[in-house]
Amino acid sequence: MNLHGGRKPNMTYLRRHVSGFLLTCLIPLSAHPHTQPNDLEEVIVSGRQTILIGEARSASEGVIGQMDLAIRPLLRPGDILEAVPGLIVTQHSGSGKSNQMFLRGFNLDHGTDFATWIDGMPVNMRTHGHGQGYTDINFLIPETIERMTFVKGPYHAELGDFSSAGGVNISTFDRLDNQLSAGLGQDGYRRLLAMGSTDLDSLTLSGALEGANYDGPWTDISEDVEKLNGLMTLVGGSDSQAWSSTLMYYQNKWNSADQIPERAVREGLISDLGSIDTATGGKTHRASLSGQYSIQNDNYRSQLSAYIIDYELDLWSNFTYFLEDPVNGDEFEQADDRTIYGGAYRLFWGGGDQQSLSHSLGVEFRYDDIDTVGLYNTRQRQRLNTVREDSVEEASVGLYYELSWDITDDWRTVVGIRGDYYWFDVDAQRPQNSGSDSDYIISPKASLVYVISDVTEAYLSAGYGFHSNDARGVTIETDPVTGEPVSDVDALVQSKGAELGLKTVWRERWNASLALWYLELDSELLFVGDAGTTEPSRASERWGVEFNNYWSITDVWSIEADVAWTNAEFSEDASEGRDIPNALEWVMSGAISAQYPNGWFGSLRARHFDGAPLIEDGSVTSDGSTIANLALGWAGEHWRLQVDVLNLFDSSDHDIDYYYASRLPGEPAGGVEDLHFHVFEPRQVRAYLGLTF
Repeated sequence: MNLHGGRKPNMTYLRRHVSGFLLTCLIPLSAHPHTQPNDLEEVIVSGRQTILIGEARSASEGVIGQMDLAIRPLLRPGDILEAVPGLIVTQHSGSGKSNQMFLRGFNLDHGTDFATWIDGMPVNMRTHGHGQGYTDINFLIPETIERMTFVKGPYHAELGDFSSAGGVNISTFDRLDNQLSAGLGQDGYRRLLAMGSTDLDSLTLSGALEGANYDGPWTDISEDVEKLNGLMTLVGGSDSQAWSSTLMYYQNKWNSADQIPERAVREGLISDLGSIDTATGGKTHRASLSGQYSIQNDNYRSQLSAYIIDYELDLWSNFTYFLEDPVNGDEFEQADDRTIYGGAYRLFWGGGDQQSLSHSLGVEFRYDDIDTVGLYNTRQRQRLNTVREDSVEEASVGLYYELSWDITDDWRTVVGIRGDYYWFDVDAQRPQNSGSDSDYIISPKASLVYVISDVTEAYLSAGYGFHSNDARGVTIETDPVTGEPVSDVDALVQSKGAELGLKTVWRERWNASLALWYLELDSELLFVGDAGTTEPSRASERWGVEFNNYWSITDVWSIEADVAWTNAEFSEDASEGRDIPNALEWVMSGAISAQYPNGWFGSLRARHFDGAPLIEDGSVTSDGSTIANLALGWAGEHWRLQVDVLNLFDSSDHDIDYYYASRLPGEPAGGVEDLHFHVFEPRQVRAYLGLTF
């Protein structure tokens, strides 16, 4: 799938199956413009059953449509990312916090090394109060998603920061069905949604408003989630010139049931649904305004986009309880208050029916004006002292070019190069940690594709990628807690990888892809449980195999089956060992779904991940986890009823495990090394009733 346009397939078979898809999906991963109103009747986005032969640059990329998401049972909005094959989404805290993610042997923490974009806006946060690359998509309303295009590996020139493992671009609809929906469920779950569109002469105005509450199943706290989401889009123009403007607003507050020590459950101090510190939680808001303008004619297509994002987070956590402060406890607050400005310009030309060459050129700009990024010791959410409080300015410019060449009828190649320049300025509370720095990185990328037949292609892809580090680590000289000298970290960390793969289609119904991949990272970012953040570590290397399948048995029934195996370890020996904590070895997921037009529908989904090392020497490992979810419903011309059964078999497996030292009252001053876990939420039922008018 050529995500950034250009060349078109030249085989009759491909024209028949891909033509509708090209109208909407052959857009850069980092900025997919809204579809023009006049094209709405022509758009065909069918999701994972879409045939990508003739357009993909690597074996491990694909598209997901609203059709795939509409009957997908969701516990949390972030679960939609599990539609990306091989990606696991979990939670170790409250519903309002960004999810934990795992892909290709990475504990992505809250998004590091996996780039996420929504309507041309980056979601990953640089120099964030909680963790580098923090990705919170709770502001997204699932029903407004038109498609998700994903890639894996550092082989795509339009991808920059946080994309070593891959990335996803989420695009929302320009025109929304007029719909009212209400949801009710166990544990105080309530949700209301109103959305729709109207024509204003030549313009289309669309909007959606969502409110949700949730108490959760926890014995010691109520999550008391209070979430509000809003979306408004105005679209205009013509087939040759189109523009759109989108306004988003999100606010949320919640209490957290964080991970808990296994010994506290074993000794009967709390249940596996209990908490040690009942004051943890958070509040956040995000508001954004974005605009996109595109021009298209017979010779070229250009896109101009810009955005401004206002963001704030206050997060209270306590992972070690009384280890550092036996009197007040170890609760701490992480704060982040910033405004983000950015935009991009992209140009595509060539690639017509008579041309073997197509080109894409892009330039991107992002500036984070971080008013406050702080860490504070707290008790019952009241600040006791300031550990550090900084202001940061961070700017970047990225430039890329990519050439696609149809060498012969059987061979094509895609060659690209990307350059990124970063500038940091840190104004720290401790003056010696203040300073400015800059860095740049060049990332070449290439793919070679062999057309085995009209329905089968082989791919060899390779490239360089990177992630940025926290700007505070780039300028640091003194540890803000101990006052001792510390070493700074590299601003930009390079990765390099390669992939050999195959895509095939059987009888126009079974889509399959197989990929053998390898990736090196100059410095691993690891989640540190007793600090509640990510820290740079040693270089690492990974390799693995992925086998993904989607089978449309009939026009009603479909089956999905995806399996991934990964070997991950640090590149160099060390006394503590070479295993990478939380690097999942086996990941498997599957589903059987049915959708009758104006009738019954259903989806039974299950996913499993095997145990993983929790410390570097591999002496402590987590158990595997398996969960299944069920959605059943009926949809008519106007009414829709859906019932979700989450955690269908009431599994008590763990969402996530960590191993580190913590201290409960009465324990030794040095604490106790122990497993800390977050259990699956027990089985619960949610029902949704919707009216389309």
